[in-house]
Amino acid sequence: MQLIGALLFALALLHTFSAKAFERLSHKFPRHSGLLHLLGEVEVVFGFWAMVLLVAMAFVAGPQNAIAYAETQQYTEPLFVFVVMVVAASRPVLDFVQRLVNVLSGGRPLLKAWLGLALVPLVGSLITEPAAMTLAALMLAPQIFRDGVPEWQKYAALGVLFVNVSIGGTLTAYAAPPVLMVATTWQWDSAFMASHFGWKATLAVLVNASAATWLLRAHLRSSQGGTPADTAHTSAPLWTSIIHLAFLAAVVLLAHHPVLFLGLFLFFLGFTVAYPQHQSPLILKEALLVGFFLAGLVVLGSMQQWWLQPIVESLQPLALFFGAMGLTAITDNAALTYLGSLIDGITPQAQYMLVAGAVAGGGLTVIANAPNPAGVALLRKGFRDESIGAIGLLAGALAPTAVAAIAFFL
Repeated sequence: MQLIGALLFALALLHTFSAKAFERLSHKFPRHSGLLHLLGEVEVVFGFWAMVLLVAMAFVAGPQNAIAYAETQQYTEPLFVFVVMVVAASRPVLDFVQRLVNVLSGGRPLLKAWLGLALVPLVGSLITEPAAMTLAALMLAPQIFRDGVPEWQKYAALGVLFVNVSIGGTLTAYAAPPVLMVATTWQWDSAFMASHFGWKATLAVLVNASAATWLLRAHLRSSQGGTPADTAHTSAPLWTSIIHLAFLAAVVLLAHHPVLFLGLFLFFLGFTVAYPQHQSPLILKEALLVGFFLAGLVVLGSMQQWWLQPIVESLQPLALFFGAMGLTAITDNAALTYLGSLIDGITPQAQYMLVAGAVAGGGLTVIANAPNPAGVALLRKGFRDESIGAIGLLAGALAPTAVAAIAFFL
């Protein structure tokens, strides 16, 4: 089963990199466009191959073992990302963020884009990275990820956004999934994170955001910018924004207790139904697809410990940094740091290098960091064929990843 799991994981990775090809085939063969379009959805990939794994396990090890394996996995993170995406993307929250950004930027498109690429990812250290990704993506979509902006510049901005969100959550010990996996075991609190990671991450975020904004300056000056809140509707009353922000804060505080935050989510849905005049359609479909992707990654990723952990254990600190950065591109960075937390006697230097490499490489692929699928789901309509290519994302993330790596060596 370990070999089968590794093979299916490799096929899922190949499928991720070829998702854009399935989108093109869906236009070429309209008779089967439905199935091909489904296979071209990046968010479906790992859920699909996780289903194949469970079916294979049922034949090889028996149905009861397959059911037991599926039921013993930890799905808190996929559930949390689903809930926090829906709440963070609600109209009152977006209206509040838009008001704040307009005040800070004075309505200037260039500064609004910079704040979306710099300030919002850093705020992820307070509201968690998935919430920051959701807010930043919805803010930046009308400015950068739209018709008229060259495709390569969109990928450059996407790479900056993904890298900045990955490292921007390291100012605290709870907001970034790869940090959360080791914080308790290694006794890292938020003060430790701010002094060892946070200031370096902030420096890299500011450099990356400034470079991306300068690259896009011609298109941003001609853009109206903002979010759909600017023109599509009247802003929600402040009191509804405060209530929605309270729901968001409560969900973040209860991030490790799925029964509680799911119950709170039901109250949130009830509130949106009670005041429909202050709401826009919730992004339930997009959030469910992201949750499905992450749940599939949990099911497939749990079978990879047998070959990943020996690699992590065998590397010296410097090699561990670059090894973690590379391995993050093909496996979730939280899973990678979790494996590191299982190593007995790992030195403080190796601990730092492992986490620094994992978060620095968090923008290289869709699967590298848990919030990335949320960004893909919300921004893909701004790209050609409404699909984000894995090669384009990798190319766009290389430069900001290098900046993050240099910052973590300071």
